Amino acid sequence: MGFSPSERVICLLYTNNGKKLLALCSNAVHKLWTWECCEKNPRGKCTTSVPPQLWQPENGISMTNDTANNGNHKEATACMALRIRDNYLVSGSGGRLSAFNISTFWIKTTFMATPPAATFVAFYPQEDNIMAIGMEDSSILIYCTRTEEVKMVLRGHRKKITGLAFSVSMNVLVSSGDDAQLCVWQMHSWEKKKSRYIIPPSNHSGALVSDTTVQFHYGEDRLLVVQESQLVICDCKIDCLCSQTYCTKSTQWSPRDALPAPISSAIFSSDGLMIYVGFCDGAIGIFEAKSLTLQCKIAPSAYIPCSVSSDGGIVYPMVVVANPWKRNQMAVGMSNGALYVLEPPLETDV
Repeated sequence: MGFSPSERVICLLYTNNGKKLLALCSNAVHKLWTWECCEKNPRGKCTTSVPPQLWQPENGISMTNDTANNGNHKEATACMALRIRDNYLVSGSGGRLSAFNISTFWIKTTFMATPPAATFVAFYPQEDNIMAIGMEDSSILIYCTRTEEVKMVLRGHRKKITGLAFSVSMNVLVSSGDDAQLCVWQMHSWEKKKSRYIIPPSNHSGALVSDTTVQFHYGEDRLLVVQESQLVICDCKIDCLCSQTYCTKSTQWSPRDALPAPISSAIFSSDGLMIYVGFCDGAIGIFEAKSLTLQCKIAPSAYIPCSVSSDGGIVYPMVVVANPWKRNQMAVGMSNGALYVLEPPLETDV
């Protein structure tokens, strides 16, 4: 399933019940897919045997982000987060943030006038009226959607915020930035407890300039740090537990060799035992999370139809997401606008 190649998938997420997929495209428009009940899928389960259907409310409107304050929204940093109860979405594409009701697509409110623009958003898990909003100017805002006020401004990064992750059990917020820095913030007091810079891999020359993203393991005791050249597993104090680097100059792949292309996206599986990784050559890797060893590689030809035109460029997964309830299901949003749902075997090569 897919849509116009001009509409690249910038952000993608499953709803918290795992039954719907939300995509934010490069034209600032959202798409919603859902698995509907039918003869082949009478319970409406999320499955690869029946493709999800593009859903639109009867009012015919679309969920479109504000881009009025950004000259070229396709160059803007897009972000979105879904409230835990799945009833509304907060999203931005370089302009003001919008809160959408995903049942009707109506805009509940808009907030956070730009500049600077929001670059990452995350809901506080224990109180979904509280959000952390990463900004283009490197600040982090703790924002209350109920009272529509900024509770706290956190400063510690030097460049835009590219990732935010909450751990309730550890009572911390971890942030990542375009400055290749990780910061740990104590929740409630919002005091910075620790920070560290990510060490470039040995085969990397110069400063790390790619976006750094972070995600907590479902047990919240380990943190996945993703850059284009490496994956790192840290503890909640951001001390490195395991890392793996990838040489971007390799031209061939084998289980013992470095992978051939930069990392575009990575995420824990729902049970935290695996990490799904997208690469800029179109391949998808499945890694064992504890040791970061490669278990399976999916070649682009295994899931991208041969009829798909790349218009002279490589079609690759810009974002990879894991179904929150199915260990072996992932969805990938592609650079040409396509969206694929995959359920690969986890112990053998594809």
